[in-house]
Amino acid sequence: MGTAAEDRQKAAELPEGDVVRILLEQHARIRELFPAITDSAGARKQELFDELRALLAVHETAEELVLRPMTSTSGEGAEAIAAARNEEEAAATEVLKELEEVDVGDPDFDVRLATLEHAVLQHAEAEEQEEFPIILQAYDAEVRRAMGLEVRAAEKVAPTHPHPSAAGSTAAQLVLGPFAAIKDRAKDAIKAISILP
Repeated sequence: MGTAAEDRQKAAELPEGDVVRILLEQHARIRELFPAITDSAGARKQELFDELRALLAVHETAEELVLRPMTSTSGEGAEAIAAARNEEEAAATEVLKELEEVDVGDPDFDVRLATLEHAVLQHAEAEEQEEFPIILQAYDAEVRRAMGLEVRAAEKVAPTHPHPSAAGSTAAQLVLGPFAAIKDRAKDAIKAISILP
């Protein structure tokens, strides 16, 4: 299984703004957040979990609306790969929704977090091994950059972590909302600027 450092190294080999680079950078941060959450307690643990939840919402939405449609039309077998990734995301989303109902101080939280971590990291590996190579081969840098712009739009609407001084602000509310609400905002942002067919 890959590491955050490996994801960042692969990302650095791609042009700035490339959709695969952006998604690899997000994978790296996701890989870092799971152990950070497990090793934390109290308010810090909640803050890190909120960041993870927001990042997963943006990441999954971007993949669903930007990456998967492009993957599924990229050749023989690609549609099945896209469908498998969507199924994995749906399963991880269910685990995350259950986790949202558990207090971070509850002993059951870490057990459920480990289940989520396993599902999310297996999914990330499948993307990196099967889906990203398809995108890199099927689409030129210009198309991948356009895809990256759509992913960045979702990040702006649903920031993964507000500045600490943003308590009580709209930005803080974007992060602290339930997973489904964050995902909806990210979808709206992508649809608003969609420049791909």
